[in-house]
Amino acid sequence: MITDSSREYRDPTNFSPIRKIHIVLAGILFIFNSAFGSSLPSGAHDAIADDFHLAHDDTKLVLPNSLYLAGFAIGPLIFGPLSEHVGRKPVLIGTFSGYLIFTMACALSPNLPALLVFRLLAGLNAASPNAVIGGLYADILDDPNTRGIAMALFMVVTAFGPQLAPLVSGFVSEISWRWAFWVGLAAGGVGYPLILFIPETYVPVLKKRHAQKMARLGNETHTTHQNLHTQGTNPDTDSILNIFMRPFKMIVTEPILLFASLFMGFTYALFYLYFQAYPLIFQVSVGALISFSLFLLYGSWHSKAVQRGKEWVTQEEYRRLPLAALGAPLLPIALFWLGWSSKASIHPVVPMMSGLLFGIGYILIFMAMINYLTDAYKQYSASAQAAASTLRSCFAVCLPLATNSMYGNLGINWASSVLAFVAIVLAVIPFVFIRYGQWIRSHSPFSQRVMKGQLAGDGPAEGEPVL
Repeated sequence: MITDSSREYRDPTNFSPIRKIHIVLAGILFIFNSAFGSSLPSGAHDAIADDFHLAHDDTKLVLPNSLYLAGFAIGPLIFGPLSEHVGRKPVLIGTFSGYLIFTMACALSPNLPALLVFRLLAGLNAASPNAVIGGLYADILDDPNTRGIAMALFMVVTAFGPQLAPLVSGFVSEISWRWAFWVGLAAGGVGYPLILFIPETYVPVLKKRHAQKMARLGNETHTTHQNLHTQGTNPDTDSILNIFMRPFKMIVTEPILLFASLFMGFTYALFYLYFQAYPLIFQVSVGALISFSLFLLYGSWHSKAVQRGKEWVTQEEYRRLPLAALGAPLLPIALFWLGWSSKASIHPVVPMMSGLLFGIGYILIFMAMINYLTDAYKQYSASAQAAASTLRSCFAVCLPLATNSMYGNLGINWASSVLAFVAIVLAVIPFVFIRYGQWIRSHSPFSQRVMKGQLAGDGPAEGEPVL
């Protein structure tokens, strides 16, 4: 007998608080390991060179990090859309398992080519949370403030991983460079059970499974099957081509996504430039804590404005983007500070302290922009984050290559100034979004579907084609 309760699928937004905390922590642990793995070879640079009989300045030694970042650029385009077809759970479990397997393979690599292949594959799998976690949190946290805090914690943890790994690998590489990867494997193993036991959260997949269950129990299938079309994408009807083309279509047709990705991509590349210049762990760590505090303060102020019925809070852009508008000017200020204080007559700690301003701006921008994309694209957020993640990873790989010659030709002063001028131009993006973002979204195809779905109380309007 089919009871009334069995006719309803389990809504992920109704999970228990403990289950939601479990899912949030699983996402944070995944991204920490992903970020931690990105710079694991850095502290073991000399040990790797000695073992494979290379000069310490051999350009091949940048490849273990560069190929990992290349995997970061490719992976989101696969795993973000895939999570909107087969669900979040199999993608996250499969990719985290892959990350652990290929990290172990790095530790066992018999030669440099093998190490490089395994680093690429490790980075490919480690890229998954960059695309999937925003959608995962949107699945279970329907309150924008709670979801924003979860995403802010996600971003804070992302900033720590690349800075800690070289310190750890530099210490353990005194034994062997392979120990750097054994430590990375151990760090991942600690969080593996949390990821292994996460439930499925993606509503279209849950509805599909529920419809199949009802069919097995002898229930009429047409009603439940029809419901699949009212929430986001439909796992049954989406073709493989449509699934994997979605991030490309979105980056071309959604100006919000394109310019947010360009802004984050440039900021992300600057982070790696700073990271190469000197150790950033103190400056960015303090900056991350300050940024998170500002995020919480603004969130509290926004919530109080909602309760008081202020008109300005009805615009989606005011929930997140003022934080990006606050962080954006800090980037050029930090770059000018770095460039024009890097002189022999000035103590080195002065230019190093520019990293504090940069750290605050960097984290504020990412907290605001990633949350904004998640809020704006809802059921399409994994594809949106996939496109954004790929673009910023390309920036992180390519921009440092150009800036090496730029700094060599122009010197620290003017090379930093050139980057600062670019940062000034890009800094207008959050201000433009605040002023015109709602109008832009109302004239963009994917954003229109999200808005129609919100008016209907669910995903895209029934019968709406899914690209």
